[in-house]
Amino acid sequence: MARIVMKFGGTSMAGIERIRHVSNLVKREAEAGNQVAVVVSAMAGETDRLVQLCREAASLYDPREYDVVVASGEQVTSGLLAITLQGMGLNARSYMGWQLPIRATGHAAALIDHIEADVLEGVFEQGGIAVIPGFQGVTADGDLATLGRGGSDTSAVALAAAMKADRCDIYTDVEGVFTTDPRIVPKARKLRAVTYEEMLELASVGAKVLQTRSVGLAMRYNMPVQVLSSFEDRPGTLIVGDDAIEEMNMERQLVTGIAHDKNEARITLTGLPDRAGTVAAIFAPLAEANINVDMIVQSVPRAGKPSDLTFTVPTASLAHSVAALEKAKEEIGFQEMLTDLNVVKISAVGIGMRSNAGIAAQMFQTLAARGINILAITTSEIKVSVLIAEEYTELAVRVLHTAYGLDDTGEAA
Repeated sequence: MARIVMKFGGTSMAGIERIRHVSNLVKREAEAGNQVAVVVSAMAGETDRLVQLCREAASLYDPREYDVVVASGEQVTSGLLAITLQGMGLNARSYMGWQLPIRATGHAAALIDHIEADVLEGVFEQGGIAVIPGFQGVTADGDLATLGRGGSDTSAVALAAAMKADRCDIYTDVEGVFTTDPRIVPKARKLRAVTYEEMLELASVGAKVLQTRSVGLAMRYNMPVQVLSSFEDRPGTLIVGDDAIEEMNMERQLVTGIAHDKNEARITLTGLPDRAGTVAAIFAPLAEANINVDMIVQSVPRAGKPSDLTFTVPTASLAHSVAALEKAKEEIGFQEMLTDLNVVKISAVGIGMRSNAGIAAQMFQTLAARGINILAITTSEIKVSVLIAEEYTELAVRVLHTAYGLDDTGEAA
């Protein structure tokens, strides 16, 4: 008998027929004698619809009230799944985040502080199935809090850690983790296994399979995560530690995957004064507004001459970023603020980068050969990312995938 968390994404929950299919997957695990907790997302497209309603109501909305609105999608699907499971003769019941409770701090992108598993232990003792809406928790003041986009993955992994599960199965609309988006590159390969570190980087730079925070939690608690398809009964991708990968005797490639992220907005501040504290004055108000800054490029000024600074923020944070910077314009001293939504971040990720030089140079040369201009660069120990014009997204992904030898040759990855 195993203890399992099963998480189902929006496409898996998109309508009653698909919810019935999900119910059969849950029933199969329960009838195998496993203890099961299920975490669900809202129906596909529902969260986007609710977010848009908030934006139409007010461009600078109150995060607390935003949470009240957008959390409703998961509450609907958790109730519907529990009803469907009950109709199949299973002892299932939905539990809201405040009923466990899932303790969280903040709004719109809240952090999970603690999950109390006593309620779930009681459910398992009675042979029951707990259905839990992902993406939500409760603050110390009793307010509903949401965990940010993709937060249902975070809910699932955190719940698995709290209840000491044997694994966390993430069911989605793809068969596993691929070397890149197979819709762009038909020759993309499904990977049998990926390390936590590689998956963390891939998720942070645009791979849509898992949310970044969920991978970080899995890594912290050494929680095995399996990515599976809701629609195809095939082996998925296992996300585990380096040691487990080595035990599988898997050949490691220099680059594991290519990811792209269109959720980037570029901001350029021109005419910045050449004085100490200018950069701090720019990023302090953004930090206070809980806005994450990614790529940063500053022109090298001549002594006493003004300079420019370019950086990227999430697309959804652009309006708030502009508002925060305009408010601090006098203190910062910039002349003009330029914004650009037509950019994309392309990244190459792989553990092999640690011990092999030339990965970045190969990326730059490959893009240059196709006439693709690089607007900004960031690197980490196992990642190289570049910012380019959005119109070159598919071309860049395809040529890099081929350049790093990731195209499917018919052999298992």
